[in-house]
Amino acid sequence: MPAPRSSGVLCHITSLPGRFPVGDLGPAATEMVDWLVSAGQSIWQILPLGPPAQANSPYSAYSAFAGNPLLISPERLVEDGWIEVSDLPSEPALSNDQVDFEAAAAHKERLLQLAFDRWTDRGRTQDGDAYTEFETTHAWLHDFATFEAIMLDRGQAAWTRWPIPLVLRESYALASERERLAREIAYSKFKQFLFDEQWFSLKQYANRRGVRLYGDMPIFVAHESADVWADQSLFALDAHGNAKLVAGVPPDYFSKTGQRWGNPQYRWDRMAETGYQWWVDRFERALQQYDLLRVDHFRGFEAYWEIPGKAPTAVDGRWRDGPGAAPFEAAAAKLGPLPLIAEDLGLITDGVHRLRDHLGFPGMRVLQFGFDDPNDDFHRPDAYTEHSVAYTGTHDNDTTMGWYHGRNRRISDDDLLSPIVTSEVDIHWQLISAVMGSKSSITVVPIQDCLGLGNDARMNVPGKAIGNWSWRLQPGQLTAEVAGRLKAVAFETDRICQPAAV
Repeated sequence: MPAPRSSGVLCHITSLPGRFPVGDLGPAATEMVDWLVSAGQSIWQILPLGPPAQANSPYSAYSAFAGNPLLISPERLVEDGWIEVSDLPSEPALSNDQVDFEAAAAHKERLLQLAFDRWTDRGRTQDGDAYTEFETTHAWLHDFATFEAIMLDRGQAAWTRWPIPLVLRESYALASERERLAREIAYSKFKQFLFDEQWFSLKQYANRRGVRLYGDMPIFVAHESADVWADQSLFALDAHGNAKLVAGVPPDYFSKTGQRWGNPQYRWDRMAETGYQWWVDRFERALQQYDLLRVDHFRGFEAYWEIPGKAPTAVDGRWRDGPGAAPFEAAAAKLGPLPLIAEDLGLITDGVHRLRDHLGFPGMRVLQFGFDDPNDDFHRPDAYTEHSVAYTGTHDNDTTMGWYHGRNRRISDDDLLSPIVTSEVDIHWQLISAVMGSKSSITVVPIQDCLGLGNDARMNVPGKAIGNWSWRLQPGQLTAEVAGRLKAVAFETDRICQPAAV
């Protein structure tokens, strides 16, 4: 666990304000770093960076290694000489109250194609050495670019519907497609190069200012992904590439049929035979991008719910033993100590706690989960342990003010919240102070909670197919007043971050 005590804010890149229909790695990102420093914060947590495969969700990506080109900043492309300022629209394309992923894709695609065409016309000399190094040092890149080029050319992300020789990755079929789509493959690699350049520029700036970037790694990958297509033997697939076994969670109080996520299950036996190299590579890539990393659905490493691929719900699943500590130990043997946080929320067994503690990873505590059962104080701030990461809420929760007002309870002597919320004034700051005043070594507050926003600012509603991930900060919302209030709480709770020189 990092020391000393520290705190930070959760705000995904797409939620940043700006002149384009989606937040990106441009000026608003460096301004966010500066705002965090002014607020005494030393951690910026974001959601996964991969290119979304379904419903714009960062948790469903068609690559576990690639970045989302929508996050590339056009302003930074101008600064770095890839395009001209005259290529940018003179006015914002739309009202940017919410993220518009479709409009953003159209705007970014035009500018990225323009940058690529000019780079190609100039003989690919700009940043040529850096590009060559990027292309040769990222083993995942070639298969990813091939997958993306074929997917876009055929208009079909479900690779099992491609011609059989491509599904089976026959060498002659791949060679033919790579020749036919050579320009498209080069364009895919070029976009990843630009993403990496901009991301690591931001990371270096944040680190120089004393801010650590805290990322998020989903345990599973999408079936419609380059990862599954490229390494089919590592996943539970049939001879035609269809998923024989998929992931999910069993029926419970909230759902009589459980949750069928549909991600193909791993062949842990095959992964063990390779020394878990796929996981070593994945952790290596992620820990280059981030200073801290949350592992989503950590309990799946201890035991996972395995569902037949053809089953319509999760009812017919069964528990299977996971690989335990082995993937993490294989990664640590190459990469050194792993700065990971275990997402251990939900119905967690003693075995999951033992695995987490064996590996030395802190778990999570969430204030919103702490006030339903008077006999269960695990998620109440006064019960947090030092070796934990505490939140008011996560991206999957109501905003804290939405949660508070949704409880339909008045403050009274027998209310579990009465020691925390003592006034109807600035309720969100009282709840934030309770979390930051806890023993947890790290605390994280969603930016919506810093602003005291209601559920119209919620990021995600699990189980809701559309309409998620589109909340966005508005220009001027991150005021000096809000920063000052957050800094005061950080000072009072011994979490203050001293500004670093730029």
